[in-house]
Amino acid sequence: MKSTTNPGRGHRAAASPTQGPITLEMVAQAAGVSPSTVSRILNGTAVVSALKKQAVDDAIARLGFVPNPMARGLAGGRSLSIGVVTQAIDSPFYGAALRGIEDELDPAGYSPLFVSGHWNAAAEARCIEVLRSRRVDGIIVLTGRLTDAALKATARQLPVVATGRSTKAPGLFSLAFDNMEGGRLATRHLLELGHQRIAFIAGDADHPDANDRHRGYRQALEEAGIAYDPALVVPGEYHEVSGLLAVDRLLESRQRFTAIFAANDQMACGAALGLHRRSLRVPEDVSLVGFDDLPTSMYALPPMSTVHQPAYELGRLAATAMLQLLGGSTPTVAVPPPRLIARESSRRLRG
Repeated sequence: MKSTTNPGRGHRAAASPTQGPITLEMVAQAAGVSPSTVSRILNGTAVVSALKKQAVDDAIARLGFVPNPMARGLAGGRSLSIGVVTQAIDSPFYGAALRGIEDELDPAGYSPLFVSGHWNAAAEARCIEVLRSRRVDGIIVLTGRLTDAALKATARQLPVVATGRSTKAPGLFSLAFDNMEGGRLATRHLLELGHQRIAFIAGDADHPDANDRHRGYRQALEEAGIAYDPALVVPGEYHEVSGLLAVDRLLESRQRFTAIFAANDQMACGAALGLHRRSLRVPEDVSLVGFDDLPTSMYALPPMSTVHQPAYELGRLAATAMLQLLGGSTPTVAVPPPRLIARESSRRLRG
């Protein structure tokens, strides 16, 4: 026989097979209150005494009652789930952001649904449709290649928070990190250490953040009166192997350089290995600076200088903005500015 969803019932929990599932009515009876009071306490809408709430909490703990979040959400017209379009779940940067989203949504009673767009606009659009079919209450898009027009169209149906851009529209809130300033800080750090021949391992040219970091590199050189040399710029793809290959390409080109700025920490890690394989030491022979300040960067050998981008906090801020949109208010959050973290992979040029 087909079962039906009942907002006043929970999942099977600590009940024995003969007892059956613990229900909201059982909790109410054990606490000496009405089922509607238990329901309002669970939904956070009840105005009751602390003693009565404690009685309900004790009954829930004693009986092992597990509320059904989907049923509770449907009773209030919501699914209590937030769709999240990331680019690569296995990325250390996006992994930290996803954890931040989860940590912020959980206390509010929301669950995230994660899907990956793999830096492909068509795939991201399919992710949006999948999430909408799951009746999520809102969608968070972490960077990606969806057009602003596509995000605005989605925001006409349900709230959208997007990172990595500065788009504005009804129902759409964006969070932008100043990647250009971050690129300028990294390059200026090396310039202040006396380096003038600074190689740059760029990110994917289709990524707005990669282009902004490249512009920051060029701006810092211009401010220092140093001519931009395109021969010192090599492409990368934001992963470790591309950093290693970029160093090989630089060395094979016979270009002289004393420092490298890599557009993310993963490429900087690959670059360090490429230098090691050519018997070049960091920082004695080549200073190295990354970008993102991944947790592993401080444990690299040597610990890596980098630009701090708060991935975990970015996730929390995106989730906070989503909760504010769902609450009917205008989000008030903002991403902190970039800052240079100087460690042992960069040092003053000698001689």
